Amino acid sequence: MKIPINLASQPFRRVRAMLLASVAVSLLLAGSLAALMSLILAQRAQMAGVRHDVDRIGRRIRQAGAQQAELAAVLAKPENAEVLERSVFINTLLYRKGISWTRIFSDLEKTLPYNVKILQIRPSLDAGNRVLLDMTLASESAAAAVQALKALEDSPLFGGVFSSQNQPPTQTDPLYRYGVTVIYAQRL
Repeated sequence: MKIPINLASQPFRRVRAMLLASVAVSLLLAGSLAALMSLILAQRAQMAGVRHDVDRIGRRIRQAGAQQAELAAVLAKPENAEVLERSVFINTLLYRKGISWTRIFSDLEKTLPYNVKILQIRPSLDAGNRVLLDMTLASESAAAAVQALKALEDSPLFGGVFSSQNQPPTQTDPLYRYGVTVIYAQRL
């Protein structure tokens, strides 16, 4: 076995700085690993609390659904069906009574041009409890009627305008007639 004694054949290497830098980087990486692990554990604990809250709310929703099913079964009985029908009828009447004719005419007066007449108006409610106005408009010129339709479409008080029928003037009636359905923005 040969032991190298000559230091000149293998010069001294300075690895102390490299070792210190490696140790420092290793300590920094170990510290960041510990920080990330503590963040993961904290997030797991927080998520466990959230899962517990979601489960609790889910149980409450299921309980409310079961109660609603029980109440629906009670209302579906033949002896209660008449009362349910009557209450639906009364609620419909109350909604219809809630439509303000004064406000309808005031808003139409602000929106429609002066040379357009309202011959007929019939408010109704759709399934979403929005007020629909079925109207018959009349004017001496088609341009005035078109201007009225544009004014209704551009107004923030009225929604979509659906024209259902148009009648040109006749010998007995000199007016252009337009059947129009408008969504009215009045809330009940």
